[in-house]
Amino acid sequence: MTDLDLRPVSVTTSPVRRLPQLLGGLAVYGISMGLMIRSGLGLDPWDVLHDALSRRTGLSFGTVTAALGALVLLCWIPIRQRPGVGTVANILVIAVAVDATLALVPAPSALVVRILFLVAGVVLNGLATAVYIGVRLGPGPRDGLMTGLTARTRLSVRVVRTGIEITVLATGWLLGGTVGVGTVVYALAIGPLTQAFLPHVVWRLKV
Repeated sequence: MTDLDLRPVSVTTSPVRRLPQLLGGLAVYGISMGLMIRSGLGLDPWDVLHDALSRRTGLSFGTVTAALGALVLLCWIPIRQRPGVGTVANILVIAVAVDATLALVPAPSALVVRILFLVAGVVLNGLATAVYIGVRLGPGPRDGLMTGLTARTRLSVRVVRTGIEITVLATGWLLGGTVGVGTVVYALAIGPLTQAFLPHVVWRLKV
């Protein structure tokens, strides 16, 4: 993945292809989150926190996702990150997609179906992440926080990402968020899946 150019490119460049790819990727991302939630087998670190806050506030999962995304966006100010159209779309589209999925898809009782939901959720999340990042229209609030802190602290992406994920996961778990085998599966699989999908969906600037 390191040989791919993922720097943001203006939305005015090839918008006919890139905007649908952005919106589609974010919609699938929200669907994947909904499937993981319905599996009941554990969530990724940020969704553990979203789940905990949703339970405690009574707000929908999507509403909490959007609200926390907006708060994280405020953290961009001191680290001098600039949002793009992909940043704003990330907050809005994912929130709607995850709530729609939760409204339409009931929680299965059979363990086999729950495992299928988990696997489908993780795989779709990896695909959606690649599609959304590959369109190069600006990072989401949480991704931008990671890249911004990496630039400002000069620490490696691995160190910064790990620090953020552990902090978020621990906070969500202490607040009552859902942690389980799915959390471990996601942590192990999301990187390789995104890397595998990205070369096939990344938008390349033609010269």
